[in-house]
Amino acid sequence: MPEINLTQNPAHLRHGSNIGQPLTRREGVLKVTGRARYAADNHPAGMLHAVLAVSSIARGRVTFLDVQAAKGHPGVVEVMTPANRPLLAEDPDAKTNPFMFRLDLLQNDLVRYANQPIAVVIAETLEAATEGAALLSPRYQVLSARVGLDAGESFVPPAVGIGNPSEVRRGDVEAGLATASKRIDAIYETPTQYHNAMEPHAIVAAWDGDTLSIDTPSQGLAMAQGRIAGLFGIAPGGIHIRSPFLGGGFGSKGLISGPQLLGILAARMVGKPVKLVLRREHMYGPVGHRSASRQRLRIGADENGLLSAIDHHARIASSSFDDFFEPAADASHTLYASPAIATSHDAVRLDMGTPLFMRAPGEATGSIALESAIDEAAHACGMDPLAFRLKNYADVEPISGKPFSSKALHECYAQGAERFGWSKRPLDPRQLRDEAGFLVGWGIGTATFPALMFQAEARAVVRSDGSGIMETGAHDMGQGAWTALAQIAADGLALDLEQVEFRSGTSDLPDAGIAGGSAHTATAGMALHNAGAAAIAKLADIAATDRRSPLFGAGNAGVIARDGRLFRRDDENRSESYADILGRAGLAQIEARGKGAADPASQSTYAMHAHGAVFAEVKVDPDLGQIRVTRAVGAFAAGRIINPRMVRSQILGGMIWGMSFALHEEAVIDRRSGRTMNANLGEYHVPVNADVPRLEAIMVDEHDPHVNALGIKGVGEIGITGSAGAIANAVWHATGIRVRRFPIRIEDLLAPASH
Repeated sequence: MPEINLTQNPAHLRHGSNIGQPLTRREGVLKVTGRARYAADNHPAGMLHAVLAVSSIARGRVTFLDVQAAKGHPGVVEVMTPANRPLLAEDPDAKTNPFMFRLDLLQNDLVRYANQPIAVVIAETLEAATEGAALLSPRYQVLSARVGLDAGESFVPPAVGIGNPSEVRRGDVEAGLATASKRIDAIYETPTQYHNAMEPHAIVAAWDGDTLSIDTPSQGLAMAQGRIAGLFGIAPGGIHIRSPFLGGGFGSKGLISGPQLLGILAARMVGKPVKLVLRREHMYGPVGHRSASRQRLRIGADENGLLSAIDHHARIASSSFDDFFEPAADASHTLYASPAIATSHDAVRLDMGTPLFMRAPGEATGSIALESAIDEAAHACGMDPLAFRLKNYADVEPISGKPFSSKALHECYAQGAERFGWSKRPLDPRQLRDEAGFLVGWGIGTATFPALMFQAEARAVVRSDGSGIMETGAHDMGQGAWTALAQIAADGLALDLEQVEFRSGTSDLPDAGIAGGSAHTATAGMALHNAGAAAIAKLADIAATDRRSPLFGAGNAGVIARDGRLFRRDDENRSESYADILGRAGLAQIEARGKGAADPASQSTYAMHAHGAVFAEVKVDPDLGQIRVTRAVGAFAAGRIINPRMVRSQILGGMIWGMSFALHEEAVIDRRSGRTMNANLGEYHVPVNADVPRLEAIMVDEHDPHVNALGIKGVGEIGITGSAGAIANAVWHATGIRVRRFPIRIEDLLAPASH
């Protein structure tokens, strides 16, 4: 792999710190010149190509595959079916932990959803494998597909998300609604959505006895290693996964998927390296998605505009064979103060692939409904929706009662409103038009996302020339992790960035945890920080016990590390370089390890969230109902910012996804067959450059000493949570029509105003 270097002049230090510098991406030149090697770019000698054959029905069983026709095609080497698939050490339908989901690995002839893999064709060329898959001509015993949130009997799931209670209550909601002077009772619907990362799931797998070498995109190298080891009955250490670059993941690459594992099985079957890359349409099924939802919100407020009750119920869907339930109603746990709050869920089982983690799972789905309902409540009370939010935002987390940094949210409201010009907004809808006669509307949405941390490890090395190495098996999905984590690594060793070799992206490095939940920078970053501190402590111990060192006896006073030197804390005229300390001790290097994890005491005492406020402007053609978002301003408080350039990019990406949620994105399911009718990037609509307005992201300064020692919170998902609601509310302000089904369609705005 090419060496990764900085893409700008290294004269970037400010106050001796790498953290906080707006560096460009360390791998940027490699990406724009085509030298960044993604999984599918690897072609080991003797490699064969594998292509999935997938079901065209959503429910039933496969009764026939024309294996002979496929194998008779020139270039086809083998066809893997349930009849000849290599044995596995574990049942792919078994579940032994909350992050283990059932897989379709040709264990039988049952079909549980459309696009389920039913065979794998392995050939000398991609074209031969593709044609061989078409020649299988499957026949089925077909059962009626269960489609839509009313397709089956509902039930209360045992948990939502990962272990969250499906129902939470605080106070008497019915009493709060009964005494309210203003009440909202509305139903909001959100569609099925798919991740659609630029890079599809892919794998290049090669076996050497019981040793397995893999190139595949992964948001969780160690988790993938463990899952593969269990399924194939081999030691995790015998599995080497390379994942230096990912073309996006959004949660879909957090867990290794069935198609990736089928690529490994195919390689074992033929005894040669095998590459399997999903076609775009194959990503609509076996690799997760966001479930549709139907959410009922009942909100009460008194004559002073203070909330008296919030009741948020969500119906979601999971597959017929596994359990993942989007925690949509949980969005109402953390933002608005009310003496009575209830959140609850019920669910139905449908004939589809299992929904899984998708950017801001629960928060994105729930917040668009909550922010729309809060907006409705504000206007029912005759109040400006910003003033209503300011009156009702919580000083403590409403459900748990734990304090959080609510002042940061207040500052987000203030800075975003001033930048946007919110004070000029008329209260009533349909009051603004532009010079061309288009209706203009302004909307607001509050953003929130938990400040999570997982567990990670890192290794630090200081070499005899004074340079350093930092290692952790981190993941860069394009969000800039290689750059931000390298900045933390360099500061951890008190060295300039060019003096530290940063290594990540492979499974033979210390476990960096999972890149999900907007927690990767905090988790892996704290591991790097602690590894650096441990290495410097070793250096200090060597120097403080060496009579020849100017730092001798500094143990009680302590030392400060800066610019590759240790200084006595009580006398900075006495210092010594790392190189001199190691050279006199006759050591080529010293190394240390560090861990990153949440502090249980802080977690039990404080509520930890990033906050934000998004202000959006839309213009609507009064005759045709066409909607254009023309500008949006988001202000976000997300703790200590490691790299402002990378953070701004992430926030803007989240805001664009919020626009996609409100106006574009929807998987259209054929109710007769259960198939996704727009399983491609031509008809599955996402914003393109022409759709994206003038966007601005303001980073509000925040110091939260409780989240972790570095004060880091995540930014990957918070941008979506306020933006979708802000745009929906702006559409109402422009038109006077409150649309509660998303995405908002032209036909919704051509209905009478009484809609």
